Amino acid sequence: MRVIIAGGGIGGLVAALSLHAAGIEVDVFEQSTEIRPLGVGINVLPHAMRELTELGLQDRVAAAGIVTRELAYANRFGQMIWSEPRGRHAGYTWPQVSIHRGRLHLLLLDVARERLGSDRIHLGARLADFAEDTTRVTARFEDGRTAQGDVLIAADGIHSAARTRFYPNEGVPIWNGAILWRATSIADPFLTGATMAVAGNRDEKFVVYPIADLPDGRKLTNWIAELRVDPNQDWKREDWNRPGAIEDFVDRFEDWRFDWLDVPALIRTAQSIYEFPMVDRDPLPRWTHGRVTLLGDAAHPLYPIGSNGSSQAILDARTLALHLATQADPVAALHAYEAIRRPATAALLHATRGDGPDVVLDIAESRAPDGFADIESVMPMAERSEIATHYKRLAGFEPATLNTRPSLSPPRRAA
Repeated sequence: MRVIIAGGGIGGLVAALSLHAAGIEVDVFEQSTEIRPLGVGINVLPHAMRELTELGLQDRVAAAGIVTRELAYANRFGQMIWSEPRGRHAGYTWPQVSIHRGRLHLLLLDVARERLGSDRIHLGARLADFAEDTTRVTARFEDGRTAQGDVLIAADGIHSAARTRFYPNEGVPIWNGAILWRATSIADPFLTGATMAVAGNRDEKFVVYPIADLPDGRKLTNWIAELRVDPNQDWKREDWNRPGAIEDFVDRFEDWRFDWLDVPALIRTAQSIYEFPMVDRDPLPRWTHGRVTLLGDAAHPLYPIGSNGSSQAILDARTLALHLATQADPVAALHAYEAIRRPATAALLHATRGDGPDVVLDIAESRAPDGFADIESVMPMAERSEIATHYKRLAGFEPATLNTRPSLSPPRRAA
């Protein structure tokens, strides 16, 4: 079997590594002419870290980031609403890792070149079209190159050429009226030193977590300032490289000086700021058409709520590789993959539109807009705990279930 992957992002590379580990021939075609460390911080949740661990990558990923110890939610006054341990501190067999997206991407690229061979990673190859017959699919790229295989996996992002081919009238991604300003700053540790904190509410939110240790004891700290604006105003196409202007948002956070974090000071020490509209797409009725299927953002772009975008792409990749490795008919394997992953990600997409676990912020804001003396009188522990547990179940990382479910690592095929 030979598999063609269009897209060399996190999902595409994990799919390639998983297929290669199973003894399946695979080539990756990436549209960029050079893969650079784009983006800022992401969280690799325990269910995704399980998959990277089974690929032999846990130590390398953990060393490149911060092993997350705690998740904390606070109101816009810095008062704690909810906190919980994360990763191994919460009873998982695997850690949670906060890491620069670009560092993770380059790490996966290096490993793919080591294991597959550099000749299997093709750059400057943007998918243009494809055609198939009863036994093969041929991918055509904008520079004139072609590739043939048994299966084409379209992991080519939110503006996927394959998705557009299947759904030509879908239009642009759906904007929810929020703008994110994302950046990194060098800062002193806060709270546990390995905490991911989310403060504010649906209209004004600040997310912050460290993603690397520095020699002087400080941390490279990722942060996101999110504001909801007039949804009728124009917005620019999302682009990880578009610079943002600090004066567009810092005034809204000027009085967010907590006893555990000075938000405006952190913002003003940003190394670079990038502006990004919060967008997604509606769930699709199907991902698989013949010998072609979608993966990651091409299939289910999600709001960055609950830290699940890259983690879900990793789960897609591992599930798809398992079915391709264990089923004789590749088309049946694509349908089996979709039957598992499409309903799961559709439910998660709807949950993120309802703010996912961040809904604790909105409830606290509605019940105690001026702050509180005792969170228990505002939101009882049982209510807060159920919100957190429900999201973990929905996203596939409830501890007991994750720790005991069967592995997604397929047996290796004979050469």
